[in-house]
Formats: sequence, C-alpha cells, structure tokens
Amino acid sequence: MTTAEQKETPLDNIESVETVDVEALNTRVTGALYKKREKIFPRRVRGTFRSLKWLVMTITLAIYYLTPWLRWDRGGEAPDQAILIDIPARRFYFFFIEIWPQEIYYITGILVIAALALFLFTSVAGRIWCGYSCPQTVWVDLFLIIERFIEGDRNARIRLEKARWSLSKIAKRVAKHAIWLVIATLTGGAWVFYFADAPTLLVDLFTLQADEIAYITVAVLTATTYTFGGMAREQVCTYMCPWPRIQSAMIDEESLIISYQKHRGEPRGRGARREGLGDCVSCNQCVVVCPMGIDIRDGMQLECISCALCVDACNGIMDKTGKPRGLIGYNILANLDTGNALQRGRLRLLRPRTIMYGGLIAVVGAIMLAALVSRPTLELNLQRDRNPLFVSLSNGDIRNGYTLKILNKIHQTRHYRLQLDGLPGATVKVIGRDDGAARFTVKADRLASFRVLISTAKANLKSETTDITLRILDQADGTSAGNDTVFRGPHK
Repeated sequence: MTTAEQKETPLDNIESVETVDVEALNTRVTGALYKKREKIFPRRVRGTFRSLKWLVMTITLAIYYLTPWLRWDRGGEAPDQAILIDIPARRFYFFFIEIWPQEIYYITGILVIAALALFLFTSVAGRIWCGYSCPQTVWVDLFLIIERFIEGDRNARIRLEKARWSLSKIAKRVAKHAIWLVIATLTGGAWVFYFADAPTLLVDLFTLQADEIAYITVAVLTATTYTFGGMAREQVCTYMCPWPRIQSAMIDEESLIISYQKHRGEPRGRGARREGLGDCVSCNQCVVVCPMGIDIRDGMQLECISCALCVDACNGIMDKTGKPRGLIGYNILANLDTGNALQRGRLRLLRPRTIMYGGLIAVVGAIMLAALVSRPTLELNLQRDRNPLFVSLSNGDIRNGYTLKILNKIHQTRHYRLQLDGLPGATVKVIGRDDGAARFTVKADRLASFRVLISTAKANLKSETTDITLRILDQADGTSAGNDTVFRGPHK
C-alpha cells in the first residue's frame, strides 16, 4: 500500500500532525495491469524502538565495514587477517579456525544454525529480523538519513518531489545521489576486503593494480546497493524477498506481532469530545512513519516488517492526549481475538515450536563443536594404482603403486615417516627421493602429494588381495594418521 498526498491538520491537544487519505490507500487503478508505484516518504520518529534500530544499525554496519581490518596472528606464513576467504589458497579463516575445502560441512552447519535461528526468532517475535537486522532494512535506514539531511523531513521531501526542476532541486538531488553512490561504493569495497588482505587490496584498488574481478565485484555491489537501498526500498521487501510468504508457516497464536488494539481504538474520531469514541484520534501518524507505507490498523499484512516505528509514533500521540500507551504495540495473535491486552505471564517462550527449533540448534551446534574439538591436524589420503593392478618384477617380486596425499594443518613445516602394517618383508620406495627412503617433508599449512612403490616377494602373499595399513608419523610429536588399503597380487 502507498500513501497519498499529505496535509497538516490541527488536532485537539496535539501539535500539527500529518494525516493521510486512507481511502486513497485502497484505490485500485482500473484498466491497468498494475498500479504505478507511489513514492513513500516516511516521517522521522523518536522513541524506544527507533533508538533500538539506530543501535542495531550502528553495530551491524560497524561489523561489516571494520571486520576485514581485524588482525589475528596465526604464526608461520599464514595470513594474519582475522576473517578471510582465501579462494586462491582454498581456505576460510575465522580467527583461530581454519576451514579446508574438504571441511565444507562446517559452513553447512553454520548455515543450518542460521536458518534455524531465523525460524526461532520468527516464531517468537514475527519478522524481527526484517525490521532490525536485515541488510536491506539497515541500508535503507542509512540512505534515509542522507535523504532527510539534504532534503528535509517528510513534508519538505513531498514538496520537493512535486516542485518544478530548479537549481536548488537539482543541487539537492545531485548531492543526495552522490552520497548514496559513495555509500554504495564503500559497501562493495568492504565486501571484496573479505577475500584478500585488506590493507594490500586497498592500495591495489587505488593504484589500479587489483585484479579485474575485484573491480567488477565492487561495481556490481555498488549498483545493487544503490538500486535496492536508494531506489527500490520497500519494493524489495514486498516483491523480491520470499520471507514474507514463508513466515506465515513459522508463527503460531503465541507469536509476538505488531498489532493495533481495535477493541480499544474503535470507533476512531477527532475532537475534544470523546464520548462514544475510542482512543484512536485518526492522526494517521502510524501510517506516515511506516517505511512500507501501510496502515497497521488494517491488521496483519504481508508488507509489515515489524520495525515498530508505528509503536513509537502512536505512543507519542497517546502521551499528548493523556491516554495510556500501547494502542499499537507487540501482542500475541491469541489476544487479538479475545481483545485482552498482552500479559507478560501469558507470553510463553517455551512451547513445542520454539523448543523444537532451540533443540535442533543445540544439536547441530554440539555436533559442530565436537567435530571442531576433535579436528585432526594431520590427515592422510591414499589411492592405489588401478592400471596396472600390480607389476611383476624381474626378480619375481610383486609391486603395487600408491599415491599418498599428506595434509599438514599446522603452520609449521613438518617431517613424517611412513609405517607399513600387514605385509611383512615388504620394501617401500618414495619416487623423487634419491635414497628412496620412506620419509616426507610437508610445508606449513599445505597439502603434498607423493608416489610410493611397495614391493614384496610373491611367497609373502597368501591370496589375491592382502589388507594393509599405511600410516605416517610426525617425527616431532608422534602425531599419526593412517589409511587402510589392499595389496594386489596374481591369482593363487
């Protein structure tokens, strides 16, 4: 829904407040496939929830822009950026945690926990994520700060929108969009810093020495941030985001939502004489502060992002009229049917739905923690040659070939020796070593591959296949890693 032209109307006991033609909100355009978008000019509001949104916006933006600059000493030649997605080296660094490509299950676990947490928050308090922490909401708020600073609050922006083009209007529009583009560029620039050493990449970007993909990424993110945060705004939440359609399956009768107490506010009316009228004075402040342009008094709506700005606006009016706060506020769905105000004791955080989500988060978190604690620093993978299965040597011995891949997760160069179990009398030779000795050196935080040839007398083989175990031992601390395989020979 969108708002129509606003006008200021004096109201008893209330200083100049803006009103909106509610009937115009529901007007449909006949003979057209869709109604042309009418811009929304949300008015600035002060209150508890607005302050909370400022706090969340400050924290989230600080985390996003400053995180790539945090340092974390890992020793050796490892990068010292605290959070780094190193695509060329195929690593993901998160403070003391280092994730290799074969450990993608950690990323999967994080995404599962994030999804379950979103389900949990939604079941408790509706679209609280959308109203406070969603990147779209945060950047729209940031862009609105710039818009208000340059063009003024709601009425001034509406007048400017309808005014003819002049030098003043052009100057304000150019200044606004220029700052928006700067913010959008900083947004894209901050993102690429997560994929390379931030100080080095910053210099490369300004000296035009960075990779082409870095400039392309910054350009794409600049365009999307500018378009979504500055131009599309509420249309992203209404038409592009799937979450409004999904959230209905996440809430129940005990979920907190922003709602209007119809039993208390109706019938609406203005004037000093309140006989027969409810507490709602039809000031429409809940509408003019809404960034989505909806009227919360119409009930639950797909467009509502639960930002609670209408709560702050309504509470301010209730203070001026001497009425109790809470005409618009958080309430549970069950109370909307009964007409009772929300009682703290009736809000049950522990109920089947929330217990299920919380339990799943705990289980997945426990599994990930256990995997992280028991995570080995040394891994051995091997592959036996398939063609040929074995080689008969001139002296009658049987030889098999194997490829060993040793993964050293320690940020120090390590030395290992190979131990063979299950095949007495066998000899081991490492291709590439002059002495052929079964010893290996793997650099810090690296994966090294080696070719190994194992030979034994034909008499030592009791069957076509013999189970063996190859194990590597760290010569410094005795850490070991092994792998089972088979030694193939001719038919008996």
